[in-house]
Amino acid sequence: MTHRLIGALAVAALLGTTAYQASAGDGGRAGAGTVGQGIDHDRMVNADAHPGQWASYSRTWDEQRYSPLDQINDGNAQDLGLAWYDDLETYRGVQASPLVIDGVLYNETIFNVVTAYDARTGRKLWTYDPGVGKEWAGLACCGPSSRGIAAWGDSIIIGALDGRLIAIDRHSGKEIWSAQTFDRKDQYSITGAPRVYDGKVIIGNGGADYGSRGFVVAYDAATGKRLWKFYIVPTDPAKGPDGEASDSAMRIAQPTWHGKFWEAGGGGNAWDSFAYDPKLNLVYIGTGNGSPHMWHFRSEGKGDNLFLCSIVAVDATTGAYKWHYQMVPEEDWDYTCTQPMVLADMKIKGRTRQVIMQAPKNGFFYVLDRGTGQLISAKSYVSVNTWASHVDMKTGRPAVLPTAHNTTTPHLMNPSWMAAHTWHPMSYSPKTGLVYLSAQEQAAIYARAEDGQYRYVKGRNNTGQDHASQPELRKALMKEVLASEKGYLLAWDPVKQREAWRVSYPLPGSGGVLTTAGNILVQGTINRTLAIYRADNGLKLWEMNIDQAPVAGAITYMVDGEQYIAINAGWGGSPVYNLNRDGPFRFATAKLMVFKLGAKGVTLPPMPPATQDAYLPRERIPADVAARGATLYGESCNRCHGDNATGGIKDLRKMNKEAHDSFLDIVLRGTRLHNGMPSFEGVLTEAQAKDIHGYLITRAQEDW
Repeated sequence: MTHRLIGALAVAALLGTTAYQASAGDGGRAGAGTVGQGIDHDRMVNADAHPGQWASYSRTWDEQRYSPLDQINDGNAQDLGLAWYDDLETYRGVQASPLVIDGVLYNETIFNVVTAYDARTGRKLWTYDPGVGKEWAGLACCGPSSRGIAAWGDSIIIGALDGRLIAIDRHSGKEIWSAQTFDRKDQYSITGAPRVYDGKVIIGNGGADYGSRGFVVAYDAATGKRLWKFYIVPTDPAKGPDGEASDSAMRIAQPTWHGKFWEAGGGGNAWDSFAYDPKLNLVYIGTGNGSPHMWHFRSEGKGDNLFLCSIVAVDATTGAYKWHYQMVPEEDWDYTCTQPMVLADMKIKGRTRQVIMQAPKNGFFYVLDRGTGQLISAKSYVSVNTWASHVDMKTGRPAVLPTAHNTTTPHLMNPSWMAAHTWHPMSYSPKTGLVYLSAQEQAAIYARAEDGQYRYVKGRNNTGQDHASQPELRKALMKEVLASEKGYLLAWDPVKQREAWRVSYPLPGSGGVLTTAGNILVQGTINRTLAIYRADNGLKLWEMNIDQAPVAGAITYMVDGEQYIAINAGWGGSPVYNLNRDGPFRFATAKLMVFKLGAKGVTLPPMPPATQDAYLPRERIPADVAARGATLYGESCNRCHGDNATGGIKDLRKMNKEAHDSFLDIVLRGTRLHNGMPSFEGVLTEAQAKDIHGYLITRAQEDW
């Protein structure tokens, strides 16, 4: 185990203690509780008695991402200013939600490096680096970022990219315990935020795209001892029961699978979303897509494939199965139901219902009874849905359109794998009764490979798709994709199942949201700004250019009677096709930014000058090379760089000459690991990397 503590530990610990003692963590309010007492069940259940804290990913276990603080409100939000910031010194996406406990802000950046700050001033107290190998970025579909950390007692808990759960002392940053949650030889990673429910750390994993069998595991927060494990999909029935908490659920799931599905894992990985009801003692798991993506290859085109793209409820103490609801039976489109789930009590048809709500990739907003899993309502929240016409309220099943399932003929799907709503946090305001989320409409071209053309390759994105057939048809479809792309902030009425209002953006990609009792909604936007809107009607109250498009959700907290808003601003994640339509989409290094009313004198540094211009090679690429490269690109590159080499973190059609000249070193030898670009050595041969380069040159020549 390697770790680094910045500064002298004794001094850091002393500074940390001073910060805790000096800061009334809830602004000195009555009922704030004893400062420094640590996070426990009572403190989480009664979180509104400690309104200045933000001690879990979405503040509360119901994941509402709503704060009762109202010092910053719809009458004074225009007076916000930047109080302090920290440059995170990366251009990769930074997706974490910070925590604030007793006047100290804890933040996580790429490769799971955690820093503690004085929440008032930004003074660093300590930094912990778990030493995650840079090669692990290659097993995370969207980069080496994490969505957050957890807290329990006096520990901060990290779900590291390489599968470790690590508990560190929140006062000093010293490691307390570490547990490995999966075999490092398998195709897993952790990018989601761990949760702690009554002393049990809950964590899932990613890896369905690369071939794995998803599971969720619980550990004792005090000792790191494993408590239970729940598999999401079954495995080879010849092996018999797993001997885990999920055994009874696997007996339900097994008959819904066909063929040798276990050879590529099956998928279902719970890579992000959880919620918890302490009264029902239920943990809710949002599950992922299939492995491989194409149902035809995964399960011979037969069966619902439980528990892919579902909400599964399990007993928090034992992990035992309680109920499930599957949003996407026959999952064939890389849809996931790992998007945020929110718990609330609301009156529906004259009756108060305990509900769980979700707006997953497939474009439908679901309201379920969280005690039983009964479907209460489901309506599409996007204007185009080529997957299903509606959800049948008698059966709970989607009415899948006859053109939706994939054949060998390329066709458009909208929503696509890029999602009508992705992992970006959503919020529910009990004050307005509305749910808020970042919505988008991004079609994609789908076609399954011909029989005999797909084979599982360890370490690649195993879609089972064909990425190169019928190029002229694909060009025509791509024009439709580019013309129809849109993004917007959506306010949704979950009782009436209809849109309340929206704010349109020029492109998809705006980030997660926060709402408060001050009738404000906070969102980082694709316009490279932080914006605040009225939560009741969407009127813009304030906006600041920050040279970044934050995808993370903002948080808010109070120290010494002053309310702050904090956000990690670091663009990265799902591609945007038209991102570079009007010129290069430039952004500054990622930063942790903290705002308060009346703050003045703190300014962001200017962005560095633009790098070299795009270079267009003139060499003619043989058609067979470009075709092979298109397939390999679709299996290894499109998650970050976009379908058809369009959009993405870097537009690879517009590489500069240096990138072209050093392409093999970048791809195979990891010369840009420091920027988060992993090495594909062992996954791609040199000949295959050359084919991908040839394909990218062809795409550049076609478009530019």
